[in-house]
Amino acid sequence: MRKILPGIAVMAACLFILGMATARIHRFTNGGKEKRVVYYSYQWNLMERDRRISGVNCYYASKGLENID
Repeated sequence: MRKILPGIAVMAACLFILGMATARIHRFTNGGKEKRVVYYSYQWNLMERDRRISGVNCYYASKGLENID
């Protein structure tokens, strides 16, 4: 039991670091916002609405309500 615990701890730390790195990379490439995941058609419709409203054809470049024509 004592021999396996350090290996499990190293594996958990590596998986945690990779998960955090992936989130940071997505945030960096998407203009400061995390990547959006779509599971249902309603979420897809919201993402497409955000893409149309942004004016630059990107769902992550959103405008405030005061800037929408």
